[in-house]
Amino acid sequence: MVAKSRKQSGKTPAPPTDRDKLLFVSPPGKSNARRTGRDGKGFNGFLPNGLSGIRSKLGLTPSAFVKLGITLLLGKLYAASLYHLTLLFENDRHFSHLSNLEKEMAFRTEMGLYYSYYKTIIEAPSFLNGLYMVMNDRLTEYPLVINTLKRFNLYPEVVLASWYRTYTATMDYFEIPTKMCWSINRGEGLAPVDSCEGLGDPAYFYVTFVFLLNGLMMSLFFAYGTYLSGSRLGGLVTTLCFFFNHGESTRVMWTPPLRESFAYPFLVLQMLLLTYILRRMAMVALGISNLCFMLPWQFAQFVLLTQVASLFASYILGYLGAAKMQSILVTHMITLGVCFILMFGNSMLLTSFYASSLVSIWVSWSCGLIKSKFTSYKDFHTLMYTCAAEFDFMEFETPVRYLKTLLLPINVLVVVLIAGRVTLTHTHTQTHLMLWNISLVYHSLQLVAFAVLAILIMRLKLFLTPHMCIMASLICSRQLFGWIGEKFKLQMWVFAIMAIMAVQGVANLQAQWGIMGEFSNVPQEELLGWIQDNTHPNAVFAGAMPTMASVKLSTGRAIVNHPHYEDAGLRSRTKLVYSMYSRMSGETVKRNLMKLGVDFFVLEDSWCTRRTRPGCSMPEIWDVEDPQNAGKAPLCSHMSRNSRPHFTTVFSNNVYKVLKVPKVAKDLR
Repeated sequence: MVAKSRKQSGKTPAPPTDRDKLLFVSPPGKSNARRTGRDGKGFNGFLPNGLSGIRSKLGLTPSAFVKLGITLLLGKLYAASLYHLTLLFENDRHFSHLSNLEKEMAFRTEMGLYYSYYKTIIEAPSFLNGLYMVMNDRLTEYPLVINTLKRFNLYPEVVLASWYRTYTATMDYFEIPTKMCWSINRGEGLAPVDSCEGLGDPAYFYVTFVFLLNGLMMSLFFAYGTYLSGSRLGGLVTTLCFFFNHGESTRVMWTPPLRESFAYPFLVLQMLLLTYILRRMAMVALGISNLCFMLPWQFAQFVLLTQVASLFASYILGYLGAAKMQSILVTHMITLGVCFILMFGNSMLLTSFYASSLVSIWVSWSCGLIKSKFTSYKDFHTLMYTCAAEFDFMEFETPVRYLKTLLLPINVLVVVLIAGRVTLTHTHTQTHLMLWNISLVYHSLQLVAFAVLAILIMRLKLFLTPHMCIMASLICSRQLFGWIGEKFKLQMWVFAIMAIMAVQGVANLQAQWGIMGEFSNVPQEELLGWIQDNTHPNAVFAGAMPTMASVKLSTGRAIVNHPHYEDAGLRSRTKLVYSMYSRMSGETVKRNLMKLGVDFFVLEDSWCTRRTRPGCSMPEIWDVEDPQNAGKAPLCSHMSRNSRPHFTTVFSNNVYKVLKVPKVAKDLR
C-alpha cells in the first residue's frame, strides 16, 4: 500500500478546471488509499427517446441525422476503448504512483530497449542531436557503433520524442504547467519517491499516445465491420466481439512500447482500404497505410506476406482481375522500396519472402523456427524461441475461449456460407456479384492464413482474433443471411446471438477489470542504483537480455546484448554471453566475455534454474549445443556460490549478482 502527498514544485499548478483536462492528471486532494479506477461516468448511453424532435430542432435531413449519429457512435467507441485501455494499464501497474525509475523498470525486456531511444532524444540538447545519437549508437552493442533507425523500427519513438519536445517547449513558453508531482510513501521500510503525472512526464506522454492510437482502432473496427457487411449492425457486432475477446485480441494494455502496439492499428486501416480497393480503387491510400504499418514493426512484412498470398489465391481462383492484382503488387513493391530507404537500407526488408517473389525467402527465414516445430531439428537459437510461451503452439484454452463467446462457431458458419455462395455464383458474370465475392474470398483466405500462423506461433493470435471479429460482422450481411427472412427477422437473430455472446463476454471484461496489481521490483531497483553509483559511465555490461534493456535505459551504461533477437550478429553475441548458463568451464566463459569487452556480468539465479517445460532450462538448451559437457553442473550454479577464481562478486542481493570481469589482455584485442 502506498500513500501519496502533493510535492511542491517550482511551477504554479494549473487551476483544477485546466488540470482536469489532462488525460492522466488527477485533481488535488488524492486519497491515500490505492486508486481503484475511474467511475466512467462520462460514458452514458444514447438517449432512446426524442430522436425525431432533436432532428427537427437541429434542422437535419434524415441522411444527415444518420451521419451525425454514426459520428457520435464512433466517438463513443473511441472514448470507451481509450478508457478501457488506460483503466487496465493503471490497475495492473498502479502507474500513477511510480517513480521515474519504477516506470522505466516497468518497461521490461525489448519494451525498455525501445523506450530508451525515446528517452535519449528527449534528453539530448536538441532534437537533431538526439537523432544523431540514436543513428550513431555506441551503447547498445558495444563496441560497435550502430544506426538504430536502420536496425530497429524506431520511427514511433522519433515521432513521439519530437512531439514531446515541441509540446513541453510550447507549454514552457506560455508558462502552462504540464504535470503534477507527488511524494509517494511506499511503506515496508522503503524510501519515499517522487512521482509525476500529466503529459509533461515523458512516460505518461509516451503511453498516452499509444493508447490514443489504439483507441482510434476501435472506431476503425466499427467502420470496417460496417463496410464489409453492408450494415451498421455489423460494425457493432465487430466492436462487441473485440471487447468480449479483448484478452485474446491485444496486449497493448500490458505492453505499450511493443512494435505491434504502433503497427497493428495501421494494418486495420490498410485492410479496410484493401477491402475498398477490391471493390473500387484507392492505391495511394493503400500505399500510405502499408508504409505506416511497416515502419514501426520488423514483423510487418511477414503479415503482409499472408495478405499478398491470399490475394494471389483469389486471383488464381478467378475472383481478382489481373489488372487489379498487378496494381496491388506494384503498390506493395513501391511501399517496400520507400520503407527500405527510410530504414537506411535495412537488409532484412529485401531478404524476405515478401520482397522477393513472396515464397522462397519466407521459407529460409522460418526454416529454423518452423522446421523445429515439425521435426527433431533444434539448436540454441530455435530453442530460445520455441521455449518461450509466446512462440509455442497455440494453447488449447484459446479455441475454448473462442467457443465460449461464440466467436469460433460464427466464423465457421460464415466461412461455410461464403464457400457455398462463391461456388453458386462462380459462373455468374454480373459485376456486383464478382466485386462482392472478391472481398469475401480474400477475407476468408486471410482468415485461414492468420489461423495457420496463430496455431504455429501463439503470439500471432493477436492477428487472428481481431480478424475473426471482423468476419463476425458478416452475420448481418443480407447477401449471406438473406435466407433468414426480412430485415427485421435478421436483426432479431443478430441481437439474439449478441445476447448469448454477452454472457461470457461480460464475464471476460469483468475479469479484466478485476486485475489489480502494483508494480514493485526492489531487487532490480537496488541493482540499477548500485550500477549508477559505483561504476564508471563507460563501464560495459552483459547478462540476460531483459535485464540489459533496463540497464541501458535507466543507467545509460553500454551493453553488449539486448532483446532484439532477430539480428544474426546479436544472436551470436547473446550466445557467447549466455555461456555463463552452460556447463562450460569458467575459463572458457571468462574469455568469451573478455573478447566482447565486458566489464561486469549481471548473474541471475532464476536463469540458471528456471524451466518452462522439459528441455527448456538454460543448461538443457546448452546441452543441445554443447553435448560434450552434458552431465556437469552448470557454471552459473558455481558462480552463485563463489565466483572466484575467474570473476569477482562486487554486488549481490537475493536476485542479482554482479561479477567483475578481468580486464582484456592485449593479445585478445
